[in-house]
Amino acid sequence: MKYLLDANTYIEAKNRYYGMDFCPAYWDWLDAEFETGNIASIDAVRLELEKGNKEDELRIWCKSHRAHFIANNDAATQTILADIVNYLMTHEYNVGNRDGFIQGADPWLIAKAKASGATVVSHEAQRVPQTKKVKVPNICAEFGVPCITTFELLRILNARFVSA
Repeated sequence: MKYLLDANTYIEAKNRYYGMDFCPAYWDWLDAEFETGNIASIDAVRLELEKGNKEDELRIWCKSHRAHFIANNDAATQTILADIVNYLMTHEYNVGNRDGFIQGADPWLIAKAKASGATVVSHEAQRVPQTKKVKVPNICAEFGVPCITTFELLRILNARFVSA
């Protein structure tokens, strides 16, 4: 895969601009791009999206599309994850934010992207230097992992959602 999707790309799509009820073409596009090997996500993201008690559309979709979420427990990814955690622990980040970041899927996503040469796709905005808040684009930049938004991805892959 060339692009790994962050949990927030699925959540934002479902809740806002590509709702499953009015834009099923987006979700079909995800299926098609997964089949071509262009996009995927990781198991840690799937677990984040599936947790909770509410059976919403996204949770149901994730359960029926498990193949879209690849393993993130390989040795190379784990080694890079350790480097990311070490970096976070030795820099002056907000402790609560840092610890929440470490416990989530984001460091795994960045580590898997670096290990596989993929680009991270996230809706998080990069923070200014010296920020105390951990953000995906900042950590990607620190580790030499490209990071783009969903909208950039759609343009790169020439997505088209048109009615017949």
